Amino acid sequence: MNGPELSHAISLASRLPGLGPRSARRLILHLLKRRTETLKPLIHALVEMEQKVKTCQTCFSLDTYDPCTLCMDPRRDQSTLCIVADVADVWALERAQTYKGRYHVLGGLLSAVDGVMPHQLTLEPLLRRVNDSGITEVVLALNATVEGQTTLHYIADLLRPFGVKLSTLAHGVPVGGELDYLDDGTLHTAFAARRTLEAA
Repeated sequence: MNGPELSHAISLASRLPGLGPRSARRLILHLLKRRTETLKPLIHALVEMEQKVKTCQTCFSLDTYDPCTLCMDPRRDQSTLCIVADVADVWALERAQTYKGRYHVLGGLLSAVDGVMPHQLTLEPLLRRVNDSGITEVVLALNATVEGQTTLHYIADLLRPFGVKLSTLAHGVPVGGELDYLDDGTLHTAFAARRTLEAA
């Protein structure tokens, strides 16, 4: 039904997260209908991104600079290091504007099912940073999944000999969450991590 160029574009778009063949067709059709205002600027932005964006060799995030903007920011707390699985996690934490230290991106999570082994993550550079950079606290900000918690415990065992404070994000009832809509695991964690209310 489509020419080879269209079929190829749809096939590539369908590989993107959250897009299947049907959504990819709608996306490609939208871009073709709006070539001047959307398609051409997007092509230019993608080419520029491919040429200029690089992996920071300090924290393994993405930026147009190496070391990246966050690593070079003198206002950030250099004694605290937050370990995350992916660059998207850095963006999420920065969006929340609650953490002001440094980051380290692992590049994934340990997973026997997916064949992700320790040597495939940025663990060696992490150990060098903790050893050489005057870090006193490491925050393990990993997903509350089996893979995330497996990776968390593995890294915690690696870091204990360095004598740094190890902390992790609290899990439980999210802000605005209703108990009736929460899964059993979240409710269990929320109860296990309950804290005492201070007297007014």
